[in-house]
Amino acid sequence: MKRRTAFILSCLLGCPAMLQAQVGDARRDLAIGFNAGATLNTVSFTPSIKQTMKPEFTGGITLRYTCEKYFKSLCAIQMEVNYANLGWEEVIETSSDTYSRDMHYIQVPILARMGWGYEEKGAMFYVVAGPQLGYCIADKEHRGGAFSEETLNKRPNKVTQQYGKAIDRPFDYGITAGLGLEVNTRKAGHFMLEGRYYFALSDIYNNGKRDPFSRSANGTIVAKITYLFDILKTKK
Repeated sequence: MKRRTAFILSCLLGCPAMLQAQVGDARRDLAIGFNAGATLNTVSFTPSIKQTMKPEFTGGITLRYTCEKYFKSLCAIQMEVNYANLGWEEVIETSSDTYSRDMHYIQVPILARMGWGYEEKGAMFYVVAGPQLGYCIADKEHRGGAFSEETLNKRPNKVTQQYGKAIDRPFDYGITAGLGLEVNTRKAGHFMLEGRYYFALSDIYNNGKRDPFSRSANGTIVAKITYLFDILKTKK
């Protein structure tokens, strides 16, 4: 964990440091735009709860500052403010009961970005990685079937404490990483297609010895498209 934290900090601090050292070609490019896509979320519970990936929407605004071209690598810092509907959907095989939970988050990923390819006109491959913060602004349960004492007693591991239990910890944090393809144009802007995975280091429920769950963390697959237009552009 210490090595992972050190790597993230070095990525976030590396761009300004390289700019000051002037090892590569300096850039001062600023672009802003919006993103939209889909999430597939599960919550990792201990004791376990059988689930299927819950598909939902995500979208928000994106800000990117490109600071240097180091040999063939384009270095940038990217920040987003996104809305995402996460939560989980249970697979209940012992009865006709159905259950899902919507958890509505505001998320702020702060990403180091490295790209390789055509900078102004053409395609570029890139990777992103960094920390992500989030806050659950609302959550809602969806129940179906009988949901009686009889059907609840049939649940695997007798795990039913999640039903009717409000989120204890709305603040969410973790690590996200992904890769994508960007198409750059000189006049129309930048178009990106990207996939990511988010691994939460926090839990949504308290995890003390007397609490029902020792682990309850989000895990999210994200696929999104992004459009950016230039605000500042380095003259070459």
